[in-house]
Amino acid sequence: MGLGTLDWVPALDRRDLLADPVAQALACMTDAVRVAPIDAGLADTAVFCERYGVAPADSANCVIVTARRGGETRYAAVMVLATTRADVNGVIRRHLDARKTSFAAQDDAVTRSGMEYGGITPIGLPDDWPVLVDTRVAERPEVVIGSGIRGSKLALAGEALARLKSAEVLSLAQ
Repeated sequence: MGLGTLDWVPALDRRDLLADPVAQALACMTDAVRVAPIDAGLADTAVFCERYGVAPADSANCVIVTARRGGETRYAAVMVLATTRADVNGVIRRHLDARKTSFAAQDDAVTRSGMEYGGITPIGLPDDWPVLVDTRVAERPEVVIGSGIRGSKLALAGEALARLKSAEVLSLAQ
């Protein structure tokens, strides 16, 4: 079964296409997850979808946000379809009980996740980070997400993201 023109294989058969924290997390998952190599220069969503024939509605972005309140900074991952925008300053801020939310700085997101910018995925993130999954993502029979590196993508059922240990399914899009 394929999405677009990519050659999908079981993810754990190609650990070389996964960031280390992603490979470790996938080893503990029972869900079917596939991986496909891509040109790392084409990892950004719009270019990726066009080049590889993946519908934007079948592609989900993982955005790392910081939530601040009372001098404390917490991190969370937000999963939304490529066709929608996350309501970071509304729904997400209120859900995280933060005074202020913002997108995490690129260097900070990379360092704290152990993944490459443009390939960050909710699979393998630190256990104390909430993973907020938009309902539209959770409802997709299959969705394409990052693999932790820019040179590949993962495909899995949206409901598999909803079953991640720290996942919460909410209506997150504007």
